[in-house]
Amino acid sequence: MHSQILCSGTAAAVAARRVRNILGAVLGRDGWMWRTHEVKLLNTSAGDTVMIGEIAYKLKTPKNPELVPVKHISDSLPQTVAQHLRWIMQKDLLGQDVFLIGPPGPLRRSIAMQYLELTKREVEYVALSRDTTETDLKQRREIRSGTAFYIDQCAVRAATQGRVLVLEGLEKAERNVLPVLNNLLENREMQLEDGRFLMSAERYDKLLQDHTKEELDSWKIVRVSEDFRVIALGLPVPKYKGNPLDPPLRSRFQARDIYYLPFKDQLELLYTAGPNIAAERVSQLLSLATTLCSQESSSLGLPDFPVDNLLPALHVLNSFPMLSSQQLVQRLYPYSSILGKDGRTAVEGVLSRFELLDGRRQPAPSAIMSVSKTTDLEGHAEVTLRIADKDVTFQVPAGTKELRPPNSSPSFISTPSHAQLLAEMMQSHMAKDICVIGAKGCGKSVIAREFAEMLGYSIEPVMLYQDMTARDLLQQRYTLPNGDTAWRPSPLVTAAIEGKLLLLDGIHRVNLGTLAVLSRLLHDRELDLYDGTRLLRWDRYQTLKEQLQFSDEQLKERSIFPIHPSFRVLALAEPPVVGASASGGSSKGQQWLGPELLTMFLYHTVTPLAKAEEMGLIQGLTLNVPTEAAEQLLHLTHTLRKTNDPTAQSLASSLSTRQLLRICRRLSQYPEESIAHAVNKACLSRFLPSLARASLEKSLANCSIQDTLDPAEDTRDFSCKITDGMLTIGTVSAPVYTPNEKMKVPDVLFYDNPQHMMVMEDMLKDFLLGEHLLLVGNQGVGKNKIVDRFLHLLNRPREYLQLHRDTTVQTLTLQPSVRDGIILYEDSPLVKAVKMGHILVIDEADKAPTNVTCILKTLVESGEMILADGRRIISDPREAKGRPNSIVMHPDFRMLVLANRPGFPFLGNDFFGALGDIFSCHAVDNPKPKAELAMLKQYGPDVPDATLQKLVAAFGELRSMADQGTITYPYSTREVVNIVKHLQKFPDEGLANVVRNVFDFDSYNKDMREVLIEALHKHGIPIGAKPTSVNLAKELPLPEVKMSGYWTINQGGNARRKLLCPTETHPIDIKGPVFLRVQSHPCNRQESRALSFSEEKAHWQIPMNEVNIICDVTTKDDVLYVATCNPVSLFSMKERGEKIQSMELYDVFPRTVSGVWQPFVSVAPLGSPLDGQVVLHEEQSNTVLHLDMETGAVRRLMLSPDSDPPSTRASNWWSSKEQQGVHKMCRDFAHKNWLLFYKEDGNQLEVLDVLEGRVHSISLPINLKSVFLVAEDRWLLLESNTNKKFLLTKPMHMAAEDSGVCQLHSISEDAVSAGHGASSAESAVPQMLTSEQLPNENLSAALDQKIVSPNRLLADTGSFAQIIVGFPDLVSPNEVYSFKRPVDLSVMKSSDSGAHTFFRAGLRSSPAKRENCVSLLSANQVVRALPPNKVPLKEVYPKDVTPPMTAAYLEVTDLNSKKVKYIPVPRSMSVSPYTSWMSKVSESDVVVAALGSGGVVTVDMGGYVRLWETGLDTLQRSLMEWRNMIGTEDGRPIQITVQRDSGLDVSAPKHGKIDPNNAPHVGGNQWAGGTGGRDTAGLGGKGGPYRLDAGHKVHQVSQAEKDAVPEEVRRAAREMGEKAFKERLKEIDMSEYDASTYERFSSAVRRQVQSLRIILDSLQAKGKERQWLKNQALGDLDDAKIIDGLTGEKAIYKRRGELDPELGSPQQKPKRLRVLADVSGSMYRFNGVDGRLERSMEAVCMVMEALESYEHKFKYDIVGHSGDGYDIELVRADKVPKNNKQRLKVLKTMHAHSQFCMSGDYTLEGTDASIKELAREEADEHFVVVLSDANLERYGIRPERFAQVLTSDPQVNAFAIFIGSLGDQAERLQKTLPAGRSFVAMDTKQIPQILQQIFTSTMLSSA
Repeated sequence: MHSQILCSGTAAAVAARRVRNILGAVLGRDGWMWRTHEVKLLNTSAGDTVMIGEIAYKLKTPKNPELVPVKHISDSLPQTVAQHLRWIMQKDLLGQDVFLIGPPGPLRRSIAMQYLELTKREVEYVALSRDTTETDLKQRREIRSGTAFYIDQCAVRAATQGRVLVLEGLEKAERNVLPVLNNLLENREMQLEDGRFLMSAERYDKLLQDHTKEELDSWKIVRVSEDFRVIALGLPVPKYKGNPLDPPLRSRFQARDIYYLPFKDQLELLYTAGPNIAAERVSQLLSLATTLCSQESSSLGLPDFPVDNLLPALHVLNSFPMLSSQQLVQRLYPYSSILGKDGRTAVEGVLSRFELLDGRRQPAPSAIMSVSKTTDLEGHAEVTLRIADKDVTFQVPAGTKELRPPNSSPSFISTPSHAQLLAEMMQSHMAKDICVIGAKGCGKSVIAREFAEMLGYSIEPVMLYQDMTARDLLQQRYTLPNGDTAWRPSPLVTAAIEGKLLLLDGIHRVNLGTLAVLSRLLHDRELDLYDGTRLLRWDRYQTLKEQLQFSDEQLKERSIFPIHPSFRVLALAEPPVVGASASGGSSKGQQWLGPELLTMFLYHTVTPLAKAEEMGLIQGLTLNVPTEAAEQLLHLTHTLRKTNDPTAQSLASSLSTRQLLRICRRLSQYPEESIAHAVNKACLSRFLPSLARASLEKSLANCSIQDTLDPAEDTRDFSCKITDGMLTIGTVSAPVYTPNEKMKVPDVLFYDNPQHMMVMEDMLKDFLLGEHLLLVGNQGVGKNKIVDRFLHLLNRPREYLQLHRDTTVQTLTLQPSVRDGIILYEDSPLVKAVKMGHILVIDEADKAPTNVTCILKTLVESGEMILADGRRIISDPREAKGRPNSIVMHPDFRMLVLANRPGFPFLGNDFFGALGDIFSCHAVDNPKPKAELAMLKQYGPDVPDATLQKLVAAFGELRSMADQGTITYPYSTREVVNIVKHLQKFPDEGLANVVRNVFDFDSYNKDMREVLIEALHKHGIPIGAKPTSVNLAKELPLPEVKMSGYWTINQGGNARRKLLCPTETHPIDIKGPVFLRVQSHPCNRQESRALSFSEEKAHWQIPMNEVNIICDVTTKDDVLYVATCNPVSLFSMKERGEKIQSMELYDVFPRTVSGVWQPFVSVAPLGSPLDGQVVLHEEQSNTVLHLDMETGAVRRLMLSPDSDPPSTRASNWWSSKEQQGVHKMCRDFAHKNWLLFYKEDGNQLEVLDVLEGRVHSISLPINLKSVFLVAEDRWLLLESNTNKKFLLTKPMHMAAEDSGVCQLHSISEDAVSAGHGASSAESAVPQMLTSEQLPNENLSAALDQKIVSPNRLLADTGSFAQIIVGFPDLVSPNEVYSFKRPVDLSVMKSSDSGAHTFFRAGLRSSPAKRENCVSLLSANQVVRALPPNKVPLKEVYPKDVTPPMTAAYLEVTDLNSKKVKYIPVPRSMSVSPYTSWMSKVSESDVVVAALGSGGVVTVDMGGYVRLWETGLDTLQRSLMEWRNMIGTEDGRPIQITVQRDSGLDVSAPKHGKIDPNNAPHVGGNQWAGGTGGRDTAGLGGKGGPYRLDAGHKVHQVSQAEKDAVPEEVRRAAREMGEKAFKERLKEIDMSEYDASTYERFSSAVRRQVQSLRIILDSLQAKGKERQWLKNQALGDLDDAKIIDGLTGEKAIYKRRGELDPELGSPQQKPKRLRVLADVSGSMYRFNGVDGRLERSMEAVCMVMEALESYEHKFKYDIVGHSGDGYDIELVRADKVPKNNKQRLKVLKTMHAHSQFCMSGDYTLEGTDASIKELAREEADEHFVVVLSDANLERYGIRPERFAQVLTSDPQVNAFAIFIGSLGDQAERLQKTLPAGRSFVAMDTKQIPQILQQIFTSTMLSSA
């Protein structure tokens, strides 16, 4: 750009040459050598003549001299102006209308006015705006004493009186308004509403020759004066914004381009304005201005420089020659706010070219020293500024009140930057109106107030809103008490007349066309109002008075008023959004600061406060705020403000200075509160999109602000009580209010729950601090309930307003109505609440347009608000005294605003974004599960707890899904409460039926339905199940119980002398602890009884590696422990828990080289006080570890001081060679904290007492095979070779001193037949022996005889179960009862019918490690897991049924019912490659343990945990519950009964006659079997003896019939679907194989695609939201036009319609997205491990499917990067795949490329190149998503470098998704990368979800 503009010569020469070219074009052949024209006034006898050059114009004396402009002509006319005037005069003499076209600024208007002043013409001026209607131009009706009269408006007045009509802003008027004037312009004719007809002068005069004037008058013909002319002023459209000229209208005007004055003229003007300034400086400034107005600069998108404002700027510079030019330029042209990066550099280039970059050299004014009234000049003040070190004094206009010395206000804390700003504002104030730009909540209003008070101004705040009309700004209509219509001046007008400071708050909101009405007021201080009033500049008014010798009264009669000389305008605005469209269509804001507005003000920006300043401010305003807290808060805020990441910026905007002050006020009251809580509240983090939330959490963590969860928080008592007029909620107290209107205090059914109490406590804190509250939450979480309850407790009356889409500012404040022709205003609840001091509850605040709710801002902020009827609300009673029409705001008035959360699916307006920072925000969430459960219990006291828990769990899951964006509708408490109410009233309806009341809304959306059903099933709500689908295992009879022998314990010296076993005790040696990481994984627990009822209760998967082998499972109470080996890890989980904790122990058990031995571990959970701790025992090396699952501490317990290191013999436990002697652990009494260890074939027992830390070693005289702990003090030992049994008794408490007291007794076993002492029977080896006894009733049931005795239950391979009665406590022979098996398990053939026969061929030779046999004593059952080949499948399954593939069968032997059943355990989902080893662990594929709650748990080799319910009683109960949940649809027809009171008395009941024909009878006391009768037996009657149904059917299709749609219909439907599918494939020429391949990818992401498309659709719908079109001839009555309606106007309606985009506003460009997919070799290589390539292909598939047919909204392409390069084209933006075949081709390309490409990684280069490339394209927003499995460290790339690339261009939002790699590398990576920009998908399944998250939270938030 620079090279173009600044090619040669000095700046001045360039500018001069440019001006010459421009003017050469305009002035034609005479070119640069222009003729000089002068203006002469000649006095001749024939009257005065004005000559311009050689053209003369004869003056006439005006009839209304007060309408002639005065004081517009300057003393020296520049030549160009003279040229323009001469041209206008030519046109005037020709009788043509002119159009002065040119850039924005006052020049065109001033030339028109100068001409009119020269020629002494009266003027009718009208500023057109988009609200101008034809009534404003032609005639308006007014009511006078009950009759409507037509009052002529400007165009008609000008035509009849011969005035000049000046129309300014033709491009602002709506299209259909101006053609009204076409005929008037062309033929000078016009038909008026009141029947008159305007006729041109010539025709009228012709008619006069034939007719008298009276005749013409009676025909209502009016003459148009021959002096009538129109001067139109307009901007060239399309360069500027606005409506283009209508061709017919355009053809009626003569145009003249009025460009800025040429360089020379302008320079002369400026020299005279600034005599104290160096000439060179002036010319440099002008050169800059000229350059920035050139064609080249506008093609760069730079707005025009406001050349006209150079004059006032030089006034400032003249008083302050030391002011730097750069600062001055910033005020004229705030380029750093309005331009993007390129624009800024361009402007700075020009500045340096003209040597104006002197901001650093020149000091800025630092502060205002003093302000005092001037003595010589009325209405001014002397201000002294300190600049550098000298003081400069100058005069500025001042207000009428007392001045106040600077920095004397208690509520304004001065900071250096604000003091400097105020000083600079003073300088500008001396010359022109000011606009202050600053972000919301940064203190603009406070600075403005301080500025006004310093100068003694009264402030007139006018809050601007978006659909404000010009009328609202200037004048409104109202009716006088007698019904006449009149105009009431708006505050703006009164401020101008009274000389106040007008505060225009929010000029960025108002439509430009509306603001244009003010341009004349701002430039010339003149204003024409609707009722014909004119306001003139003070000096012009004085001149007028002198010239015409009128008094003020006379001028007042002619409605001409002066504008007070000290009147000034101070506008406040939020910064323009660079690059946004001006229409503000996008939610982010708008580029409102265009060339037109630049000419109106001098601009000052409020710079964000420095940290130290903000700290000072906070400490000054909140006195005792804890310093440390404030420091942390500011640290966080400033780090957020500094980043250039848009998410961080938006978070920073919620933490404006205003919000920080609020937080600090609160902290100073409640210093113990956590800052994190306050920040989360201020940002409403609960409802932020997931990315922003992550970003906030990360920033909080970086600033070390942790949310300290107070452990007392949960247990704290949240109760509310009222004692002695004090309400206490939690820890906060407040006095109860005594209202005057009792009936307005809400009273509501409210069940207290802790969470809502916490919210209310929080609300009360803020309420006591005087805040207005905003509650945000999803629907149905109880916002209204909380608010009503809150007010009920406080006893505050409330007013209630519900907002909706059509709420307008008028309806918020007043409701107009007409009574007897007089308009009356009813107060809205808002005004009532303000007057009476009630609480105003505003509900659904997000439904109203934000521009409407903005009106609440002034009310909350300054406590002021102007109502439509001219009254105003004032908060300060002192101010209200002198003012008529004021309502004083009651001190008790408060607002509580309720809004749904921003974003999808609520599609409200972002109320929080617009107004969040003036309220104290509270997020209301669904209650936590516990609280919700307690609350539901109160709603449904009789609903079973299990049902409530299921509901709470299921809804909890649905809500978290809604938060992640998997489903769109957030299910809330309201829905659950409704379900519970239903169940409470109709208890026998099934839950599965009742939940449909909520979910039937989703029944037609297939994907949504699947998600819901899955979630409900997961929590065991059997939706869709039938009462008949019960699949319980078949029961087979047990063989008879037989007494099979005796066990005799040989006491004393009977057969063998008693053996004593010596004991010794020594302390254990503890090594450690080392701390390992305890990881927590989510547990995806699925209830199994969803669609059918079986023994299986629930199942879930343990998050283990596929190489892990499950080797042990054990339980304690409700905690399950699962140990795996290879590598060793331990998992613990609760039966109903959400989490699985895991510890990896591969560092403790190293995998030795070449796998010399594989550790095999057992777990023993310890009891109280060591809950949550376990002992792990490895059987080969006899390693004993003590683990604490809470802290991760691992200690090694050395049992014997000389324990040798593990033998490293090359054999494994899973090899086929069985080795000798492994160590075993007995853990039956682990809950008592002692364990027993022994070695197979060893002769020593070691008893470990964990609590005391000692080991007792017991030496035995025999070698052991196994040990069973039958009681704490009696152990059964088996000798190793003979299987002989011994009972070891020991004292209960072993102390060290009495050693040697363990006695060993041998046990002799006798068969039944031989009696005592005969030959011993073959002894069985027990697999399991219980350590407790069966309860007596179970024992009696099992043996079919009443019996009370000690007993033990034993299981071995030869019997189902054995009961040893009397053992181990009785000395007499103990009877053994057994249930014998037909075939001993150990001799069954081991051929496995499973799938893994291949692996297991030679491996079954050795016995398995785990017996898998458990007893459930309370249920009287023995449960064992058997492989399928040991199960009598033929008996279990009918002949023709093939048994299912199972991992194992659970054999449940029930000794109560004497039945055995085999429950199939399903096959594992995944198969480990090490299956073969599993066979060494257990002979079936599962391991089993008993559950504390009754029942068993199995874990199969794939890590699938299943809980089984085996006990008969519990099964019965569960089945009942399950059936109740489904509900009893017993298929019986429903009868409809109407109860008639038949009026006849009941005689004695009887059976009645039986009708032989059995015809239906209704009523009548005669027939039996009727319906609705009396005394006879029948249905639904009264007084009959019993019900008798003669089978009259009320016809109804039963459920079963409905379900059974005939087979042929179903088949037809199916065939139709298949046919259509094949046709479609044929059409796109795709094979069925390809189709199924594609389906595989597509179906995986169907859900995400669906939800993205739903969001896209709804955004599209929101974009098409219709707007109000005003001034319509039909529609709804527009309240603002109610008076116009009274007077009989037509266009007083408004209706909804599609709003055409404003002309000249840029087209909405599509958003630009690029997906950068990783197709490098490593993706292919590791795809087998975690499927990363497939997931990336799914993600790409998702992008292609979701964006299909949204090409106009999103332009996307997909690029790959690999070792071959970083721009492998997969999808081009202009050729996106249209159908499945093309999409599949893209996926195939990805796959093939990664298979055959070079290795290497170009992630970084690819990202960099893509970001640069996208930034060059034109788009609404740019997104780059990078998918990569980059192991950045491996390629030596520093993550910081990558972070830099990601955020390298603020225009491009770049995101990276890393496919998780080894260890915690991914997490380390994420810490260094910017928050919310990078994701690590540890599980590749998350990739599509993450992509969906990125889409929803960024792209779609602003679509």
